Amino acid sequence: MDTSLFVRTFVAVFVLADALGNAPIFLVLTKGMETTDRNRVIDRAALIATGVLITFTFVGQPILNYLHISMASLEVAGGLLLLLIALDMLNGKLDTPIVEQDRDIAITPLALPLLAGPGTLTTVMLLVSDGSLAYVSVVAGIIAAMGVTWFIMRQSTFVDRWIGAEGAIIATKLLGFLLAALAIEIGIGGLKELLLASGPMGWA
Repeated sequence: MDTSLFVRTFVAVFVLADALGNAPIFLVLTKGMETTDRNRVIDRAALIATGVLITFTFVGQPILNYLHISMASLEVAGGLLLLLIALDMLNGKLDTPIVEQDRDIAITPLALPLLAGPGTLTTVMLLVSDGSLAYVSVVAGIIAAMGVTWFIMRQSTFVDRWIGAEGAIIATKLLGFLLAALAIEIGIGGLKELLLASGPMGWA
């Protein structure tokens, strides 16, 4: 297993899931629930999000091939998308999801898009592009990151009481800064590939 790729996947998925920042939102979504019911929602949401991410890890590349989209182009677009998300995290502009009475919150908005949003799906597909051996590292990174996220969400009441509203804001900003650095790295990598592919004639 590629340890470096495992760590990159773990960091990216954990940061994008933003368990600390989403703890207050989760408490609002589950307000009035018993502890056992709340934990059941967390368990289902974590399993669904993990399943979606792993599935997208394997089917993402065939979709790109069908649409004739190069991985380098996706890296540039994905880097920009992640950068926008990071900027929203840094500026505190992330929207609180609207919850409907008859909606299963474990599926939406908790699993999708809070834990496994467009940025996370794009990221795992980018990370697995290193080759067939990358699948093991990326899947392991996803499972590890979602495991830690699940544990934090399980402690959401304690986390919210411990860090408070201001602490959640600070945690989100710190994670946003880390995500911005990762987004730039991914985007620059794709840009280099596009420039190399174009060759000297690309500048004529």
